[in-house]
Amino acid sequence: MAGERTAAVGTEVWTIPNVLSMLRLALVPPFLVLVVVGDYVSALIVLVVASFSDLLDGYLARRLDQITRLGQLLDPAADRLYIFAAVIGLAANALVPWWIVVVIVARDVFLLVLGVVLANHGYGPLPVHQLGKVATFALFFGLPVIMLGLAFPTVEPVSQPIGWAITLWGAFLYWWAGVIYAVETARVVRIPRLADDRRSDTLEQGG
Repeated sequence: MAGERTAAVGTEVWTIPNVLSMLRLALVPPFLVLVVVGDYVSALIVLVVASFSDLLDGYLARRLDQITRLGQLLDPAADRLYIFAAVIGLAANALVPWWIVVVIVARDVFLLVLGVVLANHGYGPLPVHQLGKVATFALFFGLPVIMLGLAFPTVEPVSQPIGWAITLWGAFLYWWAGVIYAVETARVVRIPRLADDRRSDTLEQGG
């Protein structure tokens, strides 16, 4: 749109938003330990602090015009690591089945493979799909709701079904977004090949 200002993406490392993202990443190991030992109240406190820092660094990045490539990598990485830590810690305590862990982790391994395929064809990563953001939010919200019932048993009859419903829906959307990424990857990789085939046919006809 004419007149719309687009924020430049910088290459700086030591910006205020990036430092907040690094601190959020540093809280992942303590969060995992707290979940594994069953201290769900403290784990939820850490998660609230991490979530607040996530909102704050996003706001500051836009406000201070400090959107960086590193920040664009750290933010989704932190979200995924908290999801992994929550689901692995709960599975370690037999509070969620291990197949949930496999489903969630396997999807990101799948995306990693797609990234390698794109890189081998000279492309960067695909832009984040809105469905992927919704799926990540659902998992990031659903798992803590499950933990809320474990931390405060009085709300468990309500939090458990709600948390499980959101988590399972998030896992489904997580893979749905993965399929969309796979289709886009196949399309992007196939276009140059089709162009080469057409060029070859043209040369053969001309010869």
